[in-house]
Amino acid sequence: MLKQIGKTVLAAAMLVPLAASGQQQPQQQGANWYPSRYGANDQIGAMNLLTPQKVLEAARLVQRGQVYRLGVPVGRETPAFPPRSASVTVMMPDQFEGATVPSENRMSYADDMFTGWLGVGSQIDSFAHLGIDNVFYNGNHARDFMRTTGVTRLGVEGIPPMVTRGVLVDMTKARGKPMLEEGEIITADDLRAAMRDQGVEVRQGDVILIHTGWVELLERDPPRFGKGEPGIDNGAAEFLASLGVVAVGADTWGVEAVPFKNPNRIWEGHQTLLAKNGIHILEVMDTRALARDGAKEFLFVLGQPLLKGAVQAIINPVAIR
Repeated sequence: MLKQIGKTVLAAAMLVPLAASGQQQPQQQGANWYPSRYGANDQIGAMNLLTPQKVLEAARLVQRGQVYRLGVPVGRETPAFPPRSASVTVMMPDQFEGATVPSENRMSYADDMFTGWLGVGSQIDSFAHLGIDNVFYNGNHARDFMRTTGVTRLGVEGIPPMVTRGVLVDMTKARGKPMLEEGEIITADDLRAAMRDQGVEVRQGDVILIHTGWVELLERDPPRFGKGEPGIDNGAAEFLASLGVVAVGADTWGVEAVPFKNPNRIWEGHQTLLAKNGIHILEVMDTRALARDGAKEFLFVLGQPLLKGAVQAIINPVAIR
């Protein structure tokens, strides 16, 4: 579905690694963005900011008992960055033509097999997903930890449970239209203005979600959803990193604006967030209900699948108010 993005973008997402420093303030590209402020051996980056006090602060936001599903269903037709795809095959092993498992109570059962990539639909990027010149978060070089059988560091199984305060910035409200367009850029100044006008305060340890309206296309125009997207630029990524957030998410498949304004500089926001600052990225977040309800802050809960050695994972976080 995403072939129109172009070979340059495809090569970048597949081959460009990230490195991160986990620092609250973004660092300059070069040899000084690692080691991390959390120590040379740190693997969890900004997640170090999630203290018991932060969890208690977030829990106090629950006043209505209203739960929002932020993940989207994932299947064979879900558009994804090429060559990614996903499918489920259901089987009834050894139960041919209506036979049952040998037993007096004629027990029947079904199993299913997942075949596909873990970067499809709603997903989290670990720090092993994208780097700078084959160097990833905290100076980890691909040659030292990247294996075809799974990474030996920075995998999704090492991400602590993400239970914290979440905030929503509604860019459709800020722009006065139901959906932003392909390639439409959200700058740091845009975010500052939207946060000010909507009364959104971002605190250290928060998860910030950006609503662009783009996720609506998953249902009514999947090919268009995958061809491009509105999103942040690198300046916005640096601004968000300076706020001390633990994750940045959006209702788009890549968070950043595509097509890129400069085709020779691609996925810089990923590099700033993942590699330089140890901040996770959450993609294809279904923020529609939160936006409809005018939600500004909420309890954000994510316990990702503990897939050992994976660099991404399909997720379904929840927001609770």
